Amino acid sequence: MDRTLFALQRLTAMFMAPFVLVHLGLILYAVRGGLTASDILGRTQGNWMWILFYMAFVACVAIHAPIGVRNILIEWCRASRRAANGISLVFALVVLVLGVRAVIAVGGLAS
Repeated sequence: MDRTLFALQRLTAMFMAPFVLVHLGLILYAVRGGLTASDILGRTQGNWMWILFYMAFVACVAIHAPIGVRNILIEWCRASRRAANGISLVFALVVLVLGVRAVIAVGGLAS
């Protein structure tokens, strides 16, 4: 199982690298361009390209980060594998739910 998780974390890292770069680039563009929150929402709401982009980003983070948390719990906190698995699974679900809620809100799918 550890090898599979290792490979899965590296795979999601490969996908997350361009997601992070695009996301940071958008933040810089918005801040330097003087865009307001309503300007940003006007551009993102209903735009399926950005909705799918951020849903994929959220999915990668919800897989990648909990694997790292699991490893920290096992290696640094000396948690049992069973406890670390349970905690990281709950963490994954929280990240996934909060991320999807954010995408729905910013993408204008909630209305």
